[in-house]
Amino acid sequence: MTLLRLLMLALFPLMAMAQAYPTKPVKMIIGFPAGGPADIFGRSLAQGMSTDFGQPVIVENVSGVGGVLGVERGVKATPDGYTLVFNSASPLVIAPFSLARLPYDIKKDIALITVVVRVPEVLAVHPSLPVKSFAELIAYAKANPGKVNFGSAGAGSITHLAGELLKAEAKIDIVHVPYKGAAPAVTDLVGGQVQMGIFDVPVLLQHIKSGKLKALAVTSAKRADTLPDVPATAELGYANVNSDNWYGLIMPAAAAPAIQRRVHAAAMAALKSRAVVDQFAKVGGVAAPDTPQEYAKFVESEQAKWGKIVTAIGFKEQN
Repeated sequence: MTLLRLLMLALFPLMAMAQAYPTKPVKMIIGFPAGGPADIFGRSLAQGMSTDFGQPVIVENVSGVGGVLGVERGVKATPDGYTLVFNSASPLVIAPFSLARLPYDIKKDIALITVVVRVPEVLAVHPSLPVKSFAELIAYAKANPGKVNFGSAGAGSITHLAGELLKAEAKIDIVHVPYKGAAPAVTDLVGGQVQMGIFDVPVLLQHIKSGKLKALAVTSAKRADTLPDVPATAELGYANVNSDNWYGLIMPAAAAPAIQRRVHAAAMAALKSRAVVDQFAKVGGVAAPDTPQEYAKFVESEQAKWGKIVTAIGFKEQN
């Protein structure tokens, strides 16, 4: 028996498995509670991938430590392609700098499949703050150091670090007020207990439209479709003040390459389908399909950006 034939016999079971995959329901872990933005986007993706797979994609919510526990559970599962993870930015680009120890190795344990969705954020202020534009806010903050406060969904969250990024780029002194989630932070922002905040557009949209909050800038490279009259920070001279929230799809790195490619193909089909694109758009998200290589470069750029901020403010959290 030739060496080539021996190799083919050894590889045949793996090739057959990849061709048949999936033959049963696939689990998608979402590292946040049900009902939140991550859950909404993740379930839309799961539904879209189910259509391409011809098998159900069942969601399991595993929340804790900003999504880290969900990623840990998923990437340490049996690497047979039947456990996927819908991840946020935090476990991959913030936790490496804010946690003393990560329960997984990002480069060794994780296969990056694709960015799934980008969600623009908007900087909004309470009407009691005497500013009408982004430029006026910066001028007011410089004239009143330490007197403007901003709420966030919690220490170490994107909503916190977005404020810290603005502080660093605009060279202003504003005070962080952390909350246990976006909902209570937005409640206090609307009530005037805090003066400003940077949150996902869908979270603040109804309050902006009702006039309870004033939107000064979308912290992104371009304007949000749902807020076409609100300028982006990039056009205001603050291109580095970009705090788009985003979510992606990952799986155990030990999964067979052919299965990883099959998962990527199913994700691409879902993210390019009108149904998923429309579902994302309804809650302010923009489908963002890409290649694993592009995802890896994006994660590196996000780590470089947010790592500097986390290090500069000396933020550490317990795990």
